[in-house]
Amino acid sequence: MGRSPAVPISVVIPVFNAAEELERCLQALHSAVPRGSEIVIIDDASPDAAVKTVLQAWRTGLGAGWEFRANEENRGFVATANRGMQMTSGDVVLLNSDTEVTHGWLEGLQRCLASDPDIATATPWTNNGEIASLPRFCENNPVPPDREAVASVIAGSGSAIYPEIPTAVGFCMAVSRRAIDHIGVFDEEYFGRGYGEENDFSMRARQIGMRNVLCDDVYIVHLGGRSFGPIGLKPDETSMAKLLSRHPAYLQLVEEFIATDPLAPRREAVLKALARAEVPMG
Repeated sequence: MGRSPAVPISVVIPVFNAAEELERCLQALHSAVPRGSEIVIIDDASPDAAVKTVLQAWRTGLGAGWEFRANEENRGFVATANRGMQMTSGDVVLLNSDTEVTHGWLEGLQRCLASDPDIATATPWTNNGEIASLPRFCENNPVPPDREAVASVIAGSGSAIYPEIPTAVGFCMAVSRRAIDHIGVFDEEYFGRGYGEENDFSMRARQIGMRNVLCDDVYIVHLGGRSFGPIGLKPDETSMAKLLSRHPAYLQLVEEFIATDPLAPRREAVLKALARAEVPMG
């Protein structure tokens, strides 16, 4: 039995450099979140002065619910995300600052989490999100000319089924408070500055019988690698070895998922709906 969709959901955006992408992210967010939503933006001691300029400009004129915080020293993505999750009390969406959201995105993720108390994480469709990528699976696809048109067609392309996926994808990761209460936040001590933390969280959720799903009626844009990427935070043999030492079955689970591609029927239905509506994907 699902929960009431009135359960609050907050948005947490860790920020590091990439001022131009941050500006676009905040513009999209401001136009597409319901009034009164809790938005927590945490600057991880960005050395780029342009980031502070962008954030200062956005502080002016925003309504209640928008909070701007800054780490006194650079702590990395994991610690910054954890700070945001610990500042909030309900379900939370961890959103990269190099994304551009669409109308209805937050309500869609909220419905998804509320539909089943055993859902730990929900990840939307995107152009660049590994197993959540459209139109081509596990590829960095171009940004579509009109992201809102894409999102609108996807939202209307049939009832959401919320298919299970092996792991959340970190560009936009909705996390239920029930999962946080049961397994805690990201493991900062083990994963350090970043990479592997969302996969570990997803696997820990699976171990207690919770699920990671694709929120298949929501689409947002992800530029990719524009924020925390330039400081060398990327998947490597060390981060994968750490993940596998804790979850030996992880790689096989993901490889089998990619090989069998259980999302193919839903992805084909979405792409046919986009073709019928003559909405280009880039």
